[in-house]
Amino acid sequence: MTNTGSSPKILHGAVVGCGFFALNQLEAWRALDGVEIVALCDTNETRLAETGARFGITRLYTDIEALLDAEAIDFLDIATTPPSHRVLVEAAARRGVAAICQKPIAPSLADARAMVEAMTTSGRPFMIHENFRWQTPVLALKTQIAEGAVGLPFWCRISFRSGYDVYAQQPYLAKGERFIIEDLGIHLLDVARFLMGDVASLWARTQRVNETIKGEDVATIMLGHVNGTTSLIDCSYASTFERDPFPQTLIEIDGTSGSLRLTQDYKLLVMNKSSNRTLDVTPLLLDWAQKPWFNIQESVLNIQRHWIKCLQTEAEPSTNGRDNLKTFALVEAAYESASAGRIIEVS
Repeated sequence: MTNTGSSPKILHGAVVGCGFFALNQLEAWRALDGVEIVALCDTNETRLAETGARFGITRLYTDIEALLDAEAIDFLDIATTPPSHRVLVEAAARRGVAAICQKPIAPSLADARAMVEAMTTSGRPFMIHENFRWQTPVLALKTQIAEGAVGLPFWCRISFRSGYDVYAQQPYLAKGERFIIEDLGIHLLDVARFLMGDVASLWARTQRVNETIKGEDVATIMLGHVNGTTSLIDCSYASTFERDPFPQTLIEIDGTSGSLRLTQDYKLLVMNKSSNRTLDVTPLLLDWAQKPWFNIQESVLNIQRHWIKCLQTEAEPSTNGRDNLKTFALVEAAYESASAGRIIEVS
């Protein structure tokens, strides 16, 4: 999707869903060059009008088919909850419109595969908004691994533990039969694949500590990677801290000649046989961002910048739909393992 001239054309997009997290995506679109959000869609008319006024967007729709009929857009940004994802993605596919979709990709692996197939048939790009791998500290870890700072990695721990009340702003999280693996663990599983490679097997155990919610709020998952390495993922929204690290992901990696430690307050320790270094990998505090969310908000900007570049250069997105099926398959396998109490081989 490039112009014949020296600079890429301005991409026009529409956002469907004007809820809590969509505001971060809209702020990021507004901050980026080369893109303009020209229309919004939401079934909640009050929320739709408020969001339109906030971002100066006047073309507002309560029906996705009406939006796609009326607007000539380059992509659709789907920022709704999973049950609506398949309908919206398939609507974009029928119109030949590229789509970026919030995670998890769908409520089931069958729906996810159908969505990927629909977009593949349409010939348009499809990306899942797995933004944790685009956080500045995670990218810094990836760089250290690629540069051989600790040799060949053989073990990794990815931890996200907090007592933060996530239900206050996203009350639907307390109502689903599935919670922490599907909402948070999916990001950590994607980071494990990003840092350590694809997964051959996993074992998982879940717990529900908060009795007022329906799903699990604690999960521990062990991954056996195809390349022989091991990862441990632990996530919790039921932990108590003197100084809660939310929403930081803490990561440890051991390699054949050293170790990496991403600690609280965005410090990256690089330890090997020749030296020990501490790098400051604090994300940028964007002018529209707020602490403590600023690490995630910057990652939204990063992944959306990647999406624009991919559309302009016809490159395949890093978290494209087909690749994301591998991450979503790990979510399904984790729930199966926790239910059956056994190791699951991942195909």
